[in-house]
Amino acid sequence: MWNRNNLVVLLSCLVIAGCAVGPDFKRPEPPTVTRYTQGEEPVKTVTAEGQAQRFEHGGEIAADWWHLYRSPKLDALIKEAINQSPTLQSAQARLRQSQENLKAGYGAFFPQISGSFGAIRQRFTTAQFGLAAAQGSIFNLYTGSVTASYLLDVFGGVRRTVEGLAAQAEYQNFTAWGTYLTLVGNVVNTAVAQAAYQAQIEATEKLIGFEKEQLRLTETQYQAGTVPYANVVSVQSQLAATEATLPPLRQNLNKANHLLAALVGHTPGEWGAPQFLLADFTLPVELPVSLPSNLVRQRPDILAAEAQLHTASANIGVATANMFPSLTLNASYGQTAVDVTKFLGTAANVWSFGATLAQPIFRGGTLWYQRKAAIEAYNASLSDYKQVVVTSFQQVADTLRALEHDAETLQAQSAALAAAEQALQLIQANYQSGLANYLQVLTADNQYQQALLGFIQAQGLRLQDTSALFVALGGGWWQSTANLAAKEVKTGTPSAAVASSANPKN
Repeated sequence: MWNRNNLVVLLSCLVIAGCAVGPDFKRPEPPTVTRYTQGEEPVKTVTAEGQAQRFEHGGEIAADWWHLYRSPKLDALIKEAINQSPTLQSAQARLRQSQENLKAGYGAFFPQISGSFGAIRQRFTTAQFGLAAAQGSIFNLYTGSVTASYLLDVFGGVRRTVEGLAAQAEYQNFTAWGTYLTLVGNVVNTAVAQAAYQAQIEATEKLIGFEKEQLRLTETQYQAGTVPYANVVSVQSQLAATEATLPPLRQNLNKANHLLAALVGHTPGEWGAPQFLLADFTLPVELPVSLPSNLVRQRPDILAAEAQLHTASANIGVATANMFPSLTLNASYGQTAVDVTKFLGTAANVWSFGATLAQPIFRGGTLWYQRKAAIEAYNASLSDYKQVVVTSFQQVADTLRALEHDAETLQAQSAALAAAEQALQLIQANYQSGLANYLQVLTADNQYQQALLGFIQAQGLRLQDTSALFVALGGGWWQSTANLAAKEVKTGTPSAAVASSANPKN
């Protein structure tokens, strides 16, 4: 027969065993795939402009991978962005907030003690108790007490709550690192874009100068009667079309400069972006590629999704514990006296102690369905986690193939540019000698312009996709000595020694 003694024994065993209901969180296993792409994994790209990029599968990514571009201006800009970006500062503040919430949550493991003191003056009459009214008396009452309560976390509801707070702190930590990595990638991409737009503008302006000279020669030939006026109109049309391409390029350059200002936490009007040239960047040729099994332990967005999954798991435990009894120990000690001089006397002592056992009996199914809702929230978080993993592998595969095709494109654009430049020189010489007509010149002009702009775009895209690969692989943040919880992040030489709480591989 079940009785109170059985209940006491059960509760005692649970307290001793430290039982916490609900599932114990287990990290999802890494995918079993051994490659990112269909077919053979790329080993190196074709040689373009004298450079072939090589992929070191299983290589370690440096925390300051952007140094591989060997651009002091880029290094300085990234350092300024890391220390000044409002977006990163917001992520840092949320990280510190979650850490303080976690510290506050630990307080639930300790007894809750409070004290109070009161002094009142009141008038008392027996009429308050339904007795014949007598002359009231006036007296002072002094009370002081200390109370303590301690919730025995028999079923682990408090532990699961704090576990959830710890998972939220992890989530904010990895979110901050993801913000950091995205910020660095955006600075690199925008700096390269700025350099590419500037190169395209310079090439277009050079071409415009050439076409203006061509127009002058055509007008001279028309005045000499050697060519019809239609030739002059055609060259004027080509010149106008080329000049019309300049404003969009300048607008894109302005946007790149404005974006760089925003990335470093300034308004465009108060801060001038440094001017980059494509020659300022050295193409990284040795590219480390993390093993697929390691990707899920180093991408900040995957780790953030894992932390969210951990929070959802802890919430199941909290919802489950809410269905079981709660046991609270209570104690109080105080003094009560009508004379302040006797307040500390033994006759004024009052005290109490006891325990409260509370068990939900009927809540209309609320607790049951709250637990089911927590389970479904976990299932949703698990699906979200899986999707983040799949998307991450897709991004790595995309960038690996992109770098292959970038090299092939640059190789083809380089050959096209050389051929177009040679053809333009020949046609120009023949036109001045009267051996070529204006249509041939215009065709050669157009081919050269397209080849030159295509070559510049291919150069910039190759540099940007290289940055995208480092970002897709996690950016080596786990090797960094930077402390994102600090008010200001100082970047220095990366070290392999990282605090275990920040290391995703622990």
